[in-house]
Amino acid sequence: MSESEQISVKLSEDEALVLFDWLARFNERRNTDLADQAEQRILWDIECSLESVLVQPFLEDYTLLLAEARSRLGNPSP
Repeated sequence: MSESEQISVKLSEDEALVLFDWLARFNERRNTDLADQAEQRILWDIECSLESVLVQPFLEDYTLLLAEARSRLGNPSP
């Protein structure tokens, strides 16, 4: 894909963290009910892209940081 064919999506840091966490959990599931292997590849690639820019998943207080991000986004953790 050429540079002109790429699409960028902007996320806030909170959105990126919550999306990363969901993707990580989703990608660990055995039965994802995806229609094609290409869908799984895309989800893995997005998870890797987020992992390469986020530092929070590697911090001791990741669970707290994730809960705070969820709360700020309007979805308090259970």
